[in-house]
Amino acid sequence: MDTELLRVVLADGEAIPDPRRRMPGRGAWIHPQPECLAKAEKRRAFPRALRAPGAVGVEGLRSEIDRIAGRAGAGSSRAAVKDRRQVDPS
Repeated sequence: MDTELLRVVLADGEAIPDPRRRMPGRGAWIHPQPECLAKAEKRRAFPRALRAPGAVGVEGLRSEIDRIAGRAGAGSSRAAVKDRRQVDPS
C-alpha cells in the first residue's frame, strides 16, 4: 500500500483535494484509494474530521482519487528500467 496521503479541505460544503497542501482551513488526510474513501464515507469521517455542521459532498474528491488510483498502475515496469544503460556524457 502506498503511504502517500492526500490532504482534503472543506470548501462550500464539499470535500476537495488539496494536493499541494496549501489551502487554508482545517484539513483531513486520506489514502488516495477508492477503498479508503468508501470506508471514510461509511464511517462519516469527513464531517467529523473537518468539523462540518452537516453532510459533506465527496464527488470532486472521488473523481480525483479515481484519477490517482488509475495512474498508480501505469508507468514503466522494473524490467524496462533495469535494462536501461547509462550514457557517457563525454
